[in-house]
Parts: sequence; structure tokens; C-alpha cells
Amino acid sequence: MDTLLLTERTLTDLDHARLKRLLAGTPAGPGQATSAALRAALDNADLAPSRAIPPDVVTMYSRVLLVESTKNQHQVLTPCYPEDAEPAAGFVSVLSPVGSALLGLRVGSLAVWQTPAGDEVQARVSAILFQPEASGDFVL
Repeated sequence: MDTLLLTERTLTDLDHARLKRLLAGTPAGPGQATSAALRAALDNADLAPSRAIPPDVVTMYSRVLLVESTKNQHQVLTPCYPEDAEPAAGFVSVLSPVGSALLGLRVGSLAVWQTPAGDEVQARVSAILFQPEASGDFVL
């Protein structure tokens, strides 16, 4: 499968509006680079109504199967709002580097983010195991 450009993102109107509100209330601090990356993604994303979002797009609360590029390791992550984050269970805040890197990508896209140690990680979105909109949940 071809790799899509990193800047190609599609968001639901609802996710876009909620994330804009979330960022408006986020104070400056250690996550500033991630917040800036998420702001850029929001500013440049294609928007679609929840009912029209393709099933191969990572939306909020989508369960995503990632394959890490160099080690061929598989990982399942779910981008979520900060209050629902449980990294040990795979629920990663959208304000984290990996959470913001995933949002709006399609199956086949390459997500790139930096770890807290400063290492760059690249992982392909191999599959979407669950997407709320594809299951009929348009307001999650």
C-alpha cells in the first residue's frame, strides 16, 4: 500500500470543533510543540461530516493497528481526550505526540512522532480495528 503524505488528514466536523475548543483551553507548557503540531493539523485538515467520514480514517476513539517501521512491532492505540487517557491500556491523549500524529490519517499512512527522549518513531497505520462513525456513533 502506498504511503500517504504526512500532511493529508481528514477530520470530522465534530472532532475538529471539539479539538479547537480543547486547544483554546490548553495552557502553554511542556506539550507546546505537540499542541502546535495539532493546531497545524487542524488548520490544514480536510473536514467531513461524521456520517460521511470514510471508514479508513483515524478519528477520535478509533482503535488503530500500527506497525512500527524499523522493528516491525505491532501496537494497538486509541487517540482520545486527555481525561480518558490510559497509555498502559492503549488510550493515548490526542495532546500527546503519538495521539496528535495519528489523528486524521488513513490506513496506509505513515505516522511520525518524537518520544519524550527525543527519538523519532515511524509507524504505518496498518488497520482501523474500530471507528465510532463506521459503527454508527456520530457523537462520541
